Amino acid sequence: MGHPDGGRYIIYGAGAIGGAIGGRLFQHGYDVVLVARGAQYTALRDPGLQLISADTTSHLAVPVADSAAAAIPAADDVVILTTKSQDTAGALRELAAAADPDVVVVCGQNGVDNERQALRLFRRVYAMCVMLPATYLEPGVVEVGWGPATGILDLGRYPAGVDGTAERIAGALEASTFLSRPDASVMRRKYQKLLLNLGNSLDAACGPAGRASELYGRAKAEGEACYRAAGIDFASDEQDKARRAELRARGVGATRPGGFRGSSSWQSLARGTGTIEADYLNGEIVLLGRRHGVATPVNELLQRVANRMARERMAPGSYTVEDLLAQLG
Repeated sequence: MGHPDGGRYIIYGAGAIGGAIGGRLFQHGYDVVLVARGAQYTALRDPGLQLISADTTSHLAVPVADSAAAAIPAADDVVILTTKSQDTAGALRELAAAADPDVVVVCGQNGVDNERQALRLFRRVYAMCVMLPATYLEPGVVEVGWGPATGILDLGRYPAGVDGTAERIAGALEASTFLSRPDASVMRRKYQKLLLNLGNSLDAACGPAGRASELYGRAKAEGEACYRAAGIDFASDEQDKARRAELRARGVGATRPGGFRGSSSWQSLARGTGTIEADYLNGEIVLLGRRHGVATPVNELLQRVANRMARERMAPGSYTVEDLLAQLG
């Protein structure tokens, strides 16, 4: 399968987000290689990716590799990192050993540290702000929760700017059921999304009641205070809502409730992976607080609880909001 844009899209981390992005690009004529491990690699190799949306189930024979080296990245390829943030360092080391340093690396992950890590090893790094409700709990199966547009994937150069490559990638994503546009200040959006992701640990620990509780508001307030102390610019809630409203203008809604059963952190616990991304979400706020003299007790608690749950392979929802409030004192 070829496309006049040239080059391939190597999706490094073919879980919920990577499977959805890679599957949609493949469906729309782009050359795609998924990089996966273990049972996910085995399932994607045979019988292939099962991509489930509101009205269709697609069985896609997307090429798959079990390592960056096996994908054989070329200089004109685009690598989209969709691993969890705790796996970024290892993925980048493996990619650096196999790829030209001029290969394009797009960080489509939660948190704001992935791009910084990538820039140590690669010259052409792009940040992508991902709004894409998707679920991956069973090897080879990815469910998406929105339709007919699958999600929003805006991107730009890191640390700032846009160029022809950003425009080309955004065009490919727009042609593949996503809303995507080049954004010269996309890190403002990623910092705003990090505030939303501070509720991931709450969702994982307590279920939907956690994100709806006062603890999320307190975690977010700590994050905003840290941003102000550090002089970090971030998009407003109103700007985020305005971008999401463009989905609704296209008639998009939560058309498949089962397509998003919990946050990425919740899904890590549900799969029993043994790791979780809290160090790069709540932990990012804790780091900023310690550097700039801002107290972050709620985020410290959520980071600690999430890590314990992952380490001990506890089931999501093992805590109540009252349990966490009691620990805060």
